[in-house]
Amino acid sequence: MNIYVIRHGRTNNNDLGLFNGRTDEDINETGIEQAQKVKDKLNNINIELIICSPMKRARHTAEIINRNNIPIIYDDRLIERDTGEITLKPYQMVDREKYWNFYSTKYKNVETVDELLKRVYSSLDDIIKNYKDKNILIVTHNGVARAIYTYFNGMPKDGKIWKLGTQKNCEIKKYSFYEEFKEKK
Repeated sequence: MNIYVIRHGRTNNNDLGLFNGRTDEDINETGIEQAQKVKDKLNNINIELIICSPMKRARHTAEIINRNNIPIIYDDRLIERDTGEITLKPYQMVDREKYWNFYSTKYKNVETVDELLKRVYSSLDDIIKNYKDKNILIVTHNGVARAIYTYFNGMPKDGKIWKLGTQKNCEIKKYSFYEEFKEKK
């Protein structure tokens, strides 16, 4: 089983350097172009199912890249991290090392890293259980991409995941699942 992860196309808030969080913003013209380009890269991959965040930016990206009318399942557990009080704040106003630290409690009224991981891990557990013989494409968000990275690669002891699993808009990452992995997890 292979799981391919794509972060949605670019948005206006991405261009402005703002925390989007759960703001349900669509992709912009750049995001549309990125999705059209990545569609060609997916040509040689036998994707059998797309599982997607229901947020506009992910949905629109999935619709563009879905060349062969592959079934799409929308999973609320793949929505972006709830950024709470820092939603639409500029990146430079937030200590992202602390914001993305599993052990940090600096930011209140935001979804914790632990809550994000539990939500995303639950989705991945279900995907692996229900579709273990298929190649799956997940269309989601950068925060969820970090969680997926830790699912397959583990959490660092210091809890810092700020740089781990980060994906550019419409970047593809591949994770392979084998039964041996489940035994280690």
